[in-house]
Amino acid sequence: MTAILVMSNWPDRETASRVAEQLVEARLAACVNLLAPCRSIYHWQGKTESAEEIPMLIKTTETRYAEVEQYIRAHHPYELPEILSVPVSGGLPDYLQWVYQETA
Repeated sequence: MTAILVMSNWPDRETASRVAEQLVEARLAACVNLLAPCRSIYHWQGKTESAEEIPMLIKTTETRYAEVEQYIRAHHPYELPEILSVPVSGGLPDYLQWVYQETA
């Protein structure tokens, strides 16, 4: 089993908190961190845009990724949500084991 970190940005803390809790309760994630608001600057539909967003870090496993992606897509208010998956190449073995257990 491989641990992964899924990153996504959300438009507000209330929505991000609700989705984070639901991901953990559904055991799709072992832990979700909501970070301090950040300013995102990006191109969208031919224009440069700027928005304040709440970054979300989701600790899960590769086997749960498809479900996590599907959940985010179903609950995200953006037309094209940011969903990035990064493999975890190392970490505290006991912590990684906990991630595996919590998402089994």
